[in-house]
Amino acid sequence: MAKQSKSSGKEDLLETLGDFTSKENWDKFFSIRGSDDSFEWYADWPYLQDPLLSQLSNFKNEKSIQILIPGCGNSKLSENLYDSGFHGITNIDFSKVVISDMLRRNVRTRPDMRWRVMDMTHMQFADDTFDAVVDKGGLDALMEPELGPSLGTQYISEVKRVLKPGGKFTCLTLAESHVLGLLFSKFRFGWKMNVHVIPHKPSNKPSFRTFMVVVEKERSTMLHQIISSFDHSSLDCDINQRRGLIEALETENRTRSECSSGADILYSLEDLQLGAGGDLKQLIPGRRLQLFLGEEKQSNFSYKAVLLDAQQKAEEFNFHCGVLLVPENRTHEWIFTTEEGQWTVVESSKAARLIMVLLDSRHSHVGIDDIQKDLSPLVKNLAPGNHEDGPQIPFMMANDGIKQRNIVHQVTSATSGPIIVEDVIYEKADASPSGHTPSKDKGFRRLIFQRSLGLVQSEAFLCGEGSIQSNPGEMDRKKTNSISKSKKKLSQKRNSSSIPLVDESRKQLMVNHQSLASAYHMGIIGGFALIASTLQKMESSKRMAKTVIIGLGGGLLPMFLRLRMPCLSIEVVELDPVVVRLAKDYFGFVEDTQLRVHVADGIEFVKEVAKNTASCSANIKHETKDSVPNEKLSSSNGNNNSVVGDKESTKIDVLIVDVDSADSSSGMSCPHPDFVKESFLVSVKESLSEGGLFAVNLVSRSTAIRETVISRLKAVFRHLYSFQLEEDVNEVLFALPTDLCANNTADAGPKLRNLLKTAQAENGQPIAKIRKEMICLK
Repeated sequence: MAKQSKSSGKEDLLETLGDFTSKENWDKFFSIRGSDDSFEWYADWPYLQDPLLSQLSNFKNEKSIQILIPGCGNSKLSENLYDSGFHGITNIDFSKVVISDMLRRNVRTRPDMRWRVMDMTHMQFADDTFDAVVDKGGLDALMEPELGPSLGTQYISEVKRVLKPGGKFTCLTLAESHVLGLLFSKFRFGWKMNVHVIPHKPSNKPSFRTFMVVVEKERSTMLHQIISSFDHSSLDCDINQRRGLIEALETENRTRSECSSGADILYSLEDLQLGAGGDLKQLIPGRRLQLFLGEEKQSNFSYKAVLLDAQQKAEEFNFHCGVLLVPENRTHEWIFTTEEGQWTVVESSKAARLIMVLLDSRHSHVGIDDIQKDLSPLVKNLAPGNHEDGPQIPFMMANDGIKQRNIVHQVTSATSGPIIVEDVIYEKADASPSGHTPSKDKGFRRLIFQRSLGLVQSEAFLCGEGSIQSNPGEMDRKKTNSISKSKKKLSQKRNSSSIPLVDESRKQLMVNHQSLASAYHMGIIGGFALIASTLQKMESSKRMAKTVIIGLGGGLLPMFLRLRMPCLSIEVVELDPVVVRLAKDYFGFVEDTQLRVHVADGIEFVKEVAKNTASCSANIKHETKDSVPNEKLSSSNGNNNSVVGDKESTKIDVLIVDVDSADSSSGMSCPHPDFVKESFLVSVKESLSEGGLFAVNLVSRSTAIRETVISRLKAVFRHLYSFQLEEDVNEVLFALPTDLCANNTADAGPKLRNLLKTAQAENGQPIAKIRKEMICLK
């Protein structure tokens, strides 16, 4: 290549600086500079000499130590070190041009110095080769913000590998925050770190300074604070550079303090392999570690994971180590995000060690097989015992068993956010909430609130148009892990359009209201056995039992009760008018004189009933005391209705709360926490008739939350019962305000069977079973 002028060279030089990680760009750069025109990044030797030599002079036999200069370029740094007496220097760079130039420049005057063409992120040296690694701008060049940390991570891993125990990594850097964030975190356990500022020419204007980060490799896994040798308050440099450096130092030292105190932090795989979390080859019951996987060079992706060693004895487990992949749309759930929830997963997994991998948006376009292939070599390093000869590690997936999914409609509500109506067919018959799938693969229709992707609000059987048929043995269904208003994976992508998406082939399908697809709905109806005698007396007297259901969903429970229990006068309270419209348009919900909907706040609705009944009761007592004529006091339908003047109040006979919580990460998916506050429970009791029943669907895996709810209910109600669905999270709680019905339940099953207007005599048997399986909590 012809020699170019200096001015032309500078212009070409600027053009090559677009990508510091490009070998071709560096070849061009060094060709332009020439072998005699060295280029110094950051500080020149006169300013580096004292701080750098002071670090190298701490070694025993300092003149014979082995030093590596990665990304050496055509800097005179190694030449200056050589001339200072350090002859065991190896220089590497991936540019053949610069290595050839530097070799020619030094071969005679510095014969002991070595030069090799090598990529600093994939070094060809054995472990523990060098006493010192001196980096002048190499890490900064790899850490271009738009390229991410992968190259920097690979390079640091190589530095840690080739350094001997007791060795030092000296990194000359501009100390940008994204560089320090990686540097500090990667040298956390088993390393001592000091930060120094390099002297520079005096200037009237603050400018960028060069910093020297010195990291020493220890044989232990102790965690040290980072020491800085300068006064933070008087540091003379660019204000943004100073602020970023000080914030990074304070944040990292705070993290290290938290880690030392046992706080919950994220480890790297390298940290754990160094022993930061204890010996990984040993099972330590109750050990829980959060970590990042995949930042190592052999992985295509990075992952957040949790390692959990089960709290029981190892002989009780089905396998030694297992991996659970949690899809992105379920990682927000309490069961996967909280420690208590994670331990429940470990218990059900039957693994002595469970590695829970939380997938995110980075994995959304990657197949599960590819993720498993990528993870396999990483999780082997986390398996207990000798992972080389150990059994294969099984991979599990937190999924929903859906074979086919068709979006019927989607809309965005101002109250509930994006809502989806979908038809699904399960892979297995017993994957459905009811334990079986309707014939001819008609499947189920589901209502989903996207704010709670793990929650199915409503699920209904589908049948052909005009062929509404009851499901034989519907009451005697098998309880399974899948339930409505509890956790379910939804893998289909959604958008928030309000335009209906209709599958034409499914237009003729209708919701079957004669049968309930959700097992917990049957649990609620089973609780009616607690007041079966009262309901039977009311029916005999031609009186209607006022029933209030808070939470409409698809309207499946109220429609079923409307058809099967004509003795009920049903009012549904739903906060969101969009939900009411969806129930009518897509779930066949209809109103009539026996079934009405109020678009209102359920809590305020109950409080108003309690207020009115208390007011009427007070007026009745007052007017009775004043000898009000008997004709002024009358009973309306004998149904706890009191008429005083123009004011009417009707107490509730059955109150059902069947609503979800908008924040499933709280640990309680159902109901919303406001529905189990003591103030609301008091209003419930005041609104109920003497023989009334209060039922609430509770979905929580947190023992502490459940105990809190139970405690509040016990404080308000005389009698409390629980029905726990087998293998499910759902628990239906029943409360009675008085002793009126508590001791009269011996023949409750047959009485409730008679109240349910169905031709299926066998349906009464599971109702009796539900009553038998109820637990009295008070």
